[in-house]
Amino acid sequence: MTTIISDELTSIKQEFGQTKVGARRSTIEHNAMDLGTEDLITPTDMVVTLSHTGYIKSQALSEYRAQKRGGRGKQATQTKEDDWIDQLFIANTHDYILCFTNKGRVYWIKVWEVPQGSRNSRGRPIVNMFPLQPGEKVNVVLPLTGAFRTFPPDNYVFMATAQGVVKKTSLDEFSNPRKAGIIAVDLDEGDFLIGAALTDGKHDVMLFSDGGKAVRFDEDDVRPMGRGARGVRGMALDDRVSVIAMLVAEDETQSVLTATENGYGKRTSIVEYTRHGRGTKGMIAIQQSERNGKVVAATLVRADDEIMLITDKGVLVRTRVSEIREMGRATQGVTLIALDEGTQLIGLQRIVENDANGEASTDAAGTPPPETNGSGDEPPAEENT
Repeated sequence: MTTIISDELTSIKQEFGQTKVGARRSTIEHNAMDLGTEDLITPTDMVVTLSHTGYIKSQALSEYRAQKRGGRGKQATQTKEDDWIDQLFIANTHDYILCFTNKGRVYWIKVWEVPQGSRNSRGRPIVNMFPLQPGEKVNVVLPLTGAFRTFPPDNYVFMATAQGVVKKTSLDEFSNPRKAGIIAVDLDEGDFLIGAALTDGKHDVMLFSDGGKAVRFDEDDVRPMGRGARGVRGMALDDRVSVIAMLVAEDETQSVLTATENGYGKRTSIVEYTRHGRGTKGMIAIQQSERNGKVVAATLVRADDEIMLITDKGVLVRTRVSEIREMGRATQGVTLIALDEGTQLIGLQRIVENDANGEASTDAAGTPPPETNGSGDEPPAEENT
């Protein structure tokens, strides 16, 4: 039988085999399909949260069931007392997130790469997810969702630096991800990136300096440039003055909330910030005086928003924007937070999510509960114009 089998195989080899010794008509592969990890990820809508101290995580959108109006809501993440949700957005698992650093570099990450966690988990420090250089930190996170997810060339990344330089780069120049990151803007010595935003080329950009000035201009005043370009002058600055905030105006119903290092601030309608040419010193945003000190923060808010005030001693005060009445640009503002001697206000940020403990919820009738400054006292409201 062995001889017969051998003869038959020899006959088959002579009839159908290759003339070259050892050659095969078919190839043997370990995997017929070249599959990557992402090919195995099911497209799913996720809720991604980023905390003030840099903890990021994702959760399935299906974990958040719809509730009736006036519901208390679900807590998206467990944070420490000195932390809160800084960004919250919904994105598909296959969407990109662009992470910009103070050194003008940008890193990519897919939503599916963001660690998933329960509502009670804090997430993972975002700085541990990229090969950052010494002294480099992530300060802007831009999710590419909706119209931005395909890197359309007619949409842009608008950036601003502390020395008043602005730059607009077509979004399609960021469509080639690199794990090691790339340069998004070429910075001068001693300069650093303070803001970045996604735009469609049809918005106004606002720059605020710590000297109490602001400039608003059409983003069309800045021509698109390549990633390696330095940018152009967005705001003229005096000596020892720097840009502390870049805002992209959405509509004329918003207000601008400014805060100073001595705990004063005010809310001003965005309409009062008229459009001027790029590269000017701008207009008064808030009167700078010995009482106020330098401007430390500026953000766009609406009346139903909440803000968090942060001091250099780690004290946090949470309050509603509606308790700060609108005032003109040339005024000094009101007390936002009562500071102890030797303490300064270092930041102000809009809270994007209400806690589930009821502090920021409304009751069934839609009436918000009274807000306090943490000690049971009503927040100070003295005014000095």
